[in-house]
Amino acid sequence: MSERNTFIRSLHDVGMAAWFGGSLMGAIGLNGGAAVAKDPAERLRVSSAGWAKWTPVQLAAIAVHGVGGIGLMIANRGRIEKQPGVGANTAVKLVITGVAGAASVIGGLAGAAIAKHADEGAAGVTEPGDDSSKELATAQRVEKVTQWLIPLSTGVLIVLGAQQGEQQRPAAGYLQAFGQRAKSVVGR
Repeated sequence: MSERNTFIRSLHDVGMAAWFGGSLMGAIGLNGGAAVAKDPAERLRVSSAGWAKWTPVQLAAIAVHGVGGIGLMIANRGRIEKQPGVGANTAVKLVITGVAGAASVIGGLAGAAIAKHADEGAAGVTEPGDDSSKELATAQRVEKVTQWLIPLSTGVLIVLGAQQGEQQRPAAGYLQAFGQRAKSVVGR
């Protein structure tokens, strides 16, 4: 019973790696690096330009991860239905994927608003200045949350994916299923 899903698993994992890694690098490297620019307007322009270049890659990463995830759910539907813990893990992963996706969309919209107001300048990429408009300040507050929510939620998804890999180990799955069958036979 050795089915291989290397291609779809790779889509799932490589997409997640890019989504997680890109968002974490953006929060720390891009936003952090842009924040040291001397010109307050330059801080926002540099960060916005970097995120604009990354956005198509991030969208592709999310899509690739999604295609891989759907493929894995189809390939493992029997395990999801029958093996203890797999269905719950999958449900939690779906919810957290929704959170990460929503945070990515909301962060992207906030980033677009920041780019639109870049000429106003600011204390930092996610810190309004004294003269920042209400629109810019609101977008920056949203971005401050989403820039950390995305790598946090995608990091949790990586851990849950690792847990699913452990659940798929043949000995563990067969022993659990055997134990449950034995209990149901004895309990009759």
